[in-house]
Formats: sequence, C-alpha cells, structure tokens
Amino acid sequence: MIDVVLGLQWGDEGKGKIVDVLTPQYDVVARFQGGPNAGHTLEFNGQKHVLNTIPSGIFHHDCINIIGNGVVIDPVTLKKEIDKISSSGANPKKNLYISQKAHLILPTHRLVDAASEAHKGEHKIGSTLRGISPTYQDKIGRSGLRIGDILAPNFKAKYDTAVANHKMLLDRFNFKYDLSEHEPAFFEAIEFIKQFQIINSEYFIHDLLSKGKKILAEGAQGTLLDIDFGSYPFVTSSNTITGGVCSGLGVSPSKINKVYGIFKAYCTRVGSGPFPTEQENETGEKLRKLGFEFGATTGRPRRTGWLDLPTLKYALMLNGVTDLICTKSDVLSGFDEVLVCDEYEIEGKRTNEIPFNVADAKITPQYKTFKGWSEDLSVIKDYEKLPQTFKEYMNYVAEQIGLNVNVISVGPDREQTVFVK
Repeated sequence: MIDVVLGLQWGDEGKGKIVDVLTPQYDVVARFQGGPNAGHTLEFNGQKHVLNTIPSGIFHHDCINIIGNGVVIDPVTLKKEIDKISSSGANPKKNLYISQKAHLILPTHRLVDAASEAHKGEHKIGSTLRGISPTYQDKIGRSGLRIGDILAPNFKAKYDTAVANHKMLLDRFNFKYDLSEHEPAFFEAIEFIKQFQIINSEYFIHDLLSKGKKILAEGAQGTLLDIDFGSYPFVTSSNTITGGVCSGLGVSPSKINKVYGIFKAYCTRVGSGPFPTEQENETGEKLRKLGFEFGATTGRPRRTGWLDLPTLKYALMLNGVTDLICTKSDVLSGFDEVLVCDEYEIEGKRTNEIPFNVADAKITPQYKTFKGWSEDLSVIKDYEKLPQTFKEYMNYVAEQIGLNVNVISVGPDREQTVFVK
C-alpha cells in the first residue's frame, strides 16, 4: 500500500510538516520527484529543520527513507544536508536509501541554468538556479548521469563527456565561469555518497510492499507547477501530481491508496508566472509578514494572495485526493475580512476552468467575503474550539470543492495540528 502526500497549489504548502506528522503511521517515506529546489520545513522540540532532497521521515529512526529514481540529486547539497541532520540526531547511514536511477546534478548543470536564465532577460521564469531544469533536460535527452554511474570504473570518462556538452552550451551563451571552483567539492561529495545504501529502488520498494510495509510517497513543489498540467511555462521540470508517483518510484497505479492533498488557507507563489488572486498591496504584505513567506531554500519573498478555488478544484481533479489538509490557518487571524475566489471572469464569462493560456489570459477573480476572526489559532488543539467564523470559511471551501477538510495545521510545530472528526 502506498499513500501519497502532495501540494495542491504552487508549492510551499507545508508538506514537510505533514509528512513528519504522518510518518509514525508508516514504515517507509519515499521522495518521488523534484530536487534540491524543494525546502521541506520540519519543526519539533523547539528546533527547525529544512530538508531539500532527503525525505521528511528521516528523524524517525525506525522509518526507511528512500530518494526515488524520479528525484535529481546535487551531491554537494546532499552531503551538506546529511552532515546537518546527522548533527541534529538523525542517522542517515542507517535509514537513508538512494535509488541508482536518480539523476545527478553536475556543477555544469548549475552553470547552464544560470546562463539560460540570464539569457532570457525579462522573460525569465524564476528558476532557483540549482541546475534542476538542465538535469531533467539531459535525462529526457538520454545523456544524463545517474547515481549508479558513480560506482562504475569509467565514471570520470562519462562525467567528462557530459561536461564537454555543457561547455558548448555555455560558450553559446557567452557565459563566463570557472569550473575549477566547483569540481573539488563535487567529487568529494561523490565519494561521500558512496558510503550510503545505493539501491535498485523499484525492486526494493516492491519487496517492501510484498512484506506488507506501509509506504508514504512524498512530493515536492505543487500541482500548479507540474510540467504537463501547471501554469506552463512557469512550471518545474517534473510531474508533481499523483501520476508522478508511478514513474518516480516504479510502482503501478493499483498500488496507490490514499492521496493526502495539502493547501494553504491562502495562496503563495515564488518566482514568475500567473497568480490570479495575488494581492500586491497592504493585504499581501501582511500575509507575507504573518506567514513568514520567504523560501525555505532560496530565502526569496513569496508572492501572496487569497485562496483560489478554481485552481484547488483543478488540483483535486488531477490528483484524486481522498484526504484534504489545510495549513497556515493561523496566519489569517487578525484580518477583518477573509476573501476566497470561487470563480473567474474571463472575457465577460464566468468560469471555474483554468484556461490553456493561463499565463496570458486576463482573469478577474470573483470573490466571496467572510468575516474574519481574531483568536490565536496556534494554541487550539480541538476542532470544536476553533472560532465559528473560521469554521464557516472552511465549511464554504469544503462545500464548493466537494471534499471535507480532515486536518487543519495551526502552526509549524508537529504538535500544532487539529484533526477534524
């Protein structure tokens, strides 16, 4: 049995915390896509931890954590991450497993990413410049290197061939760089990774399933950043939806059981791209400040806005969500009014559909206004004690999307979680 946790918006929905909360119910947590552009934040025992590549079950010592074949790995970033969590009490040498088929981010991938984004000028998409897109491009172009390659005797020759191809691209962009600044740390990290359990992950996972182990698949980014169904071209380079679990871990659709879909009580987005309910005003700044909306990995300020139900319905449709989780509810405390977009107006017509040309369409959100609440939700642990005005807001959302909210997160700590009966 495989259950799935994924984001229903543009990422940053709080997936790391939710995976950490759910992990005691599972034997395995497996990341199925994305790379070190992810920033999954966990908070417990007064400590905050940010994970980029490692699954969010890593601090549960009896839980197996797998970096799946659909993930792209920067060895330098992974080494830093492992060093950091090891000093915080985790034991990755015991419970971290890495797929042989996960692709490697090379130093030149990062350089190509920076050169490509600079070349786009005002048309840039807001890349995190971590080499994610060039790595996935090499994967699709059948010229990438994988974790299993680092164990091969001819790895350096394969590496040199890949770098030679990247240098031609960098020359075409007329991009200045010094590769010697990056390579020593890369090869040191490669040797470091060889110490860990590198596995034929699809066989490993199927063996766990045959033994009745419960697996939680952890997604990165969010549905609206999916390469096929997101707000193209302002998207990530992988499939962030439930379907990505099958290709990102090597399992059949019949193995998937529950799908936990996570959404914020409002919306945020990092980088460029369409954002119909964005509030570029005092309200947006207040949301950013109260929600501390800055990238866990990049530190970039996030764009903020009201909850968007057309996109939420779209995400539910694509993912087959069975269990709905709302995060950051506590951030909305203190607003006199809370708005929710329940329809779009496009060229004079009302619609709930996301248009094909969402990046260019002139969308006017149609809002419903709710009375706000002043109570501090972060100290509430019982659903019945939540403010009635908040419940009315949540009930309206559930009614409009046709699915009840099962869990409400009221703060970053794993204890700040309200389960709805």
